[in-house]
This record gives sequence, structure tokens and C-alpha cells, in this order.
Amino acid sequence: MAELVQNLGSFVPDNLIVDGSVPILTKAVKLGAGQGALKRGTVLGKITTGTTSGQYVVVNSTNTDGSGNADCILADDVDTATSVVAVAYTSGHFNRKALVFGGSDTADTHEARLRELGIFLSDNVPY
Repeated sequence: MAELVQNLGSFVPDNLIVDGSVPILTKAVKLGAGQGALKRGTVLGKITTGTTSGQYVVVNSTNTDGSGNADCILADDVDTATSVVAVAYTSGHFNRKALVFGGSDTADTHEARLRELGIFLSDNVPY
């Protein structure tokens, strides 16, 4: 007799999203090429000057091209060998310990700006 139950895969929670108390909204973003493999939960800044204006890169408060200000959070792992369009969270309630920043930035560096955008941070207990 054929097997009636088949395991097609599994889900391992990454503990990025705290809860649904704040609506989770997304947008499409164009990621700049050459950033390597970016992980889900990477905080992005938008370049506002120069020839790459409008592209998103890993936020780093030392950047002076506009991308030093947090704008959104990457929703999926993405390889940026070339410029690519990806999905990013524009609002929601996220685990500060699961976020990825550029340079020596931390959640504390960008929390006030993220809150203005509707992105709220908490210390979430992993499960």
C-alpha cells in the first residue's frame, strides 16, 4: 500500500516578527548590486543622491547618500550579485535582536526613525 502521509518540508520560525498588533505592510524595493547575500531582517536605507538614487542598501548611519536613514526591513533572503527587486516590510512589530544593520549600527541607532515609519521593535523571546 502506498504511503498516505508524506513530509513535504518543514517550517523553522526565524523570530523576526513579534506579532500582528501592528499591520504588516510591504513594498517592492530595488536593491543595489554588489552587496552580497542579504538576510531576511536586514534594515535598508534608500540612496537619495547620485546615479544610484532610488536604490536600497544595508542601512549604515555613516553613509551620506541618504542610505544612513532606515527605511524598511528586507522580507526575504536575497542575493545581490546583480541589482534585483525584492520585498521589504514598511510597517509591523519586529524583534530587535533579529535585525541586521550595516557598520556598527544597532537597533538603538535607528529605533526612533523606524517608529516614525510605523515599524516597532521589541525584545522577543525565541521559541
